[in-house]
Amino acid sequence: MTRIDDVARLAGVSTATVSRALRGLPTVSAATRHRVLAAAEQLQYAVSPSASRLAGGRTGTVAVVVPRITRWFFGVVVEAVEDFLHQAGYDLLLHNLGGREQNRQRLLHPVNLHNRVDAVMLVATPLRAPELTALAALDLPGVTVSSGTDVPGWPCVRIDDVAAARTATRHLLDLGHRRVAHISGDPDDELAFTAHLDRRRGYQDALRAAGLRPDPSLDVESGFDIAGGTRATEELLRRGDPPTAIFAACDEMAMGALTALRDAGLRVPQDVSVIGIDDHALADVLGLSTIAQPAAEQGRLAAKLLLDPLAGPSPQTGAHQAVSPVILDTRLVVRESTAPARAN
Repeated sequence: MTRIDDVARLAGVSTATVSRALRGLPTVSAATRHRVLAAAEQLQYAVSPSASRLAGGRTGTVAVVVPRITRWFFGVVVEAVEDFLHQAGYDLLLHNLGGREQNRQRLLHPVNLHNRVDAVMLVATPLRAPELTALAALDLPGVTVSSGTDVPGWPCVRIDDVAAARTATRHLLDLGHRRVAHISGDPDDELAFTAHLDRRRGYQDALRAAGLRPDPSLDVESGFDIAGGTRATEELLRRGDPPTAIFAACDEMAMGALTALRDAGLRVPQDVSVIGIDDHALADVLGLSTIAQPAAEQGRLAAKLLLDPLAGPSPQTGAHQAVSPVILDTRLVVRESTAPARAN
């Protein structure tokens, strides 16, 4: 049986180079890849994933950590990451925290990741100081996606949440709305998300730029999902003098707002305009105005950034290097859920 080292000898390269060439990684020159492929064809070598991994001393697996796999954004990111890694010859080990703090602590214990994965991707997963220390002790390459904790030496792929919220709020203000409410994430969430904090800041920045003072009675916190959006909007309506427009910190909360407004007999957008952030797969069906973020592209780019340190024979974590975040653009998508404020 032909082995990978037979191909390496015939091609005049190392076994690690053969492995990278056969997986199509970008660190192998076209000439070298052609030589390796010719040698493999001549020897009728069939690529063995396990042999390829062992030749480089790797597991061939990347750990991807998400807070809740059932949320639209996380599901889209994971699917894009899995597709990209699969094409490069890597497997994905998914860790769904299920919104539980104890799951995050257990995952980042060295025994749970050591020698099981080659790299780690954290998707919207903030870390506390002990968890950062535990992660550094693993000495693995990694990348973060969306808001969370900056890990020294790791690149970050995200959008500008403050700017996205500012654009959403400004859209409502430009339509003449002055009682603009904000529904946002739950501050008591066990995993301590940060995206909703940045989005609240953008909302408040836009109000102040328009000469308006943020009104605490128009700012309600709840779960970062459809049910949370429904509860938050119901609370807004209970407070009396309802807003003429609602900016929801994510599309799923916006969908909950649509439900609560409908149940209260209010029309969208005639009585209340609604806008979210994401461009969820159902946003177009529901006619929901939103700030579209490139969820799949964030996943693909993050996966690509992981492959660079994994391509060499000895992965470098870059723990002492400053890495600038990669910030992707968002765009305003206007649909039927927003309209000019009615004249009094």
